Amino acid sequence: MEPPCADDARAPPGRSPDDWRSISQRFRESAESLPSPWEDIFGPLRATRADGIVVVGQVGQSLDGRVATTTGNSRYINGAAGLAHLHRLRTLVDAVVIGVGSALADDPRLTVRHVPGRNPARVVIDPRGRLAPTARVLADDGVRRIVVTGQGERSQCRSAEIVALPAEGGRIEPAAVLASLAERGLRRVLVEGGPETLSRFLAARCVDRLHVIVAPIILGDGRPGFSLGPIDRVEHALSPPTRVHRLDDEVLFDCDLSAQRAPIGAAKTST
Repeated sequence: MEPPCADDARAPPGRSPDDWRSISQRFRESAESLPSPWEDIFGPLRATRADGIVVVGQVGQSLDGRVATTTGNSRYINGAAGLAHLHRLRTLVDAVVIGVGSALADDPRLTVRHVPGRNPARVVIDPRGRLAPTARVLADDGVRRIVVTGQGERSQCRSAEIVALPAEGGRIEPAAVLASLAERGLRRVLVEGGPETLSRFLAARCVDRLHVIVAPIILGDGRPGFSLGPIDRVEHALSPPTRVHRLDDEVLFDCDLSAQRAPIGAAKTST
């Protein structure tokens, strides 16, 4: 692990937060380095592999690794700086992905509100067609909405693009989801939640970077940010190269998982 960066990941001195719109546009349209501290934090997300897909996972959690209390309450573990970081990520990607469990429990909008910038396409993985057409993630605001469902399932969400993929045991393989999004021109993807969905992408080796934002609170118990199963010895733990950045009183751990990322093949889809 590299030493913590001294940069504060709020707007740099002398820069208005409104500058983020032009910075995010530069990120997408140019290979030119971003102003400090943004290049250190977001520059690695430009890198592409042979398959041309970049996947970043994001989770905000407590000091003891929890994303919600035992009752499911999660608002708000992260403070303003942590939320701004998440929304900056949204402006940089083509699509943001969540599982249907998060869509049903939290009814998120997945829009960009804490910083200026464009909204990404919104994608819900819904293998059994459980998502209701009234979900806020499906609001018709001019942004693409995609529901990935199991082949043979009937989705209620007629206002969204429906992508049918093979599902086994009610689960769709992460690589198949990413391949289907890439076929639709969505090649920079943010996997935002929930814990089960993020864990499945991590276990499938389908994540290039993992951004973990740790807030200075202790919940004592609750849902973990992600779970990859037990190991027998500490030396068997996943230990990726990691950069550390301050976000006010929170800490961002930027974990580089690109060395273990599996190539994404083409997926057969139907719509």
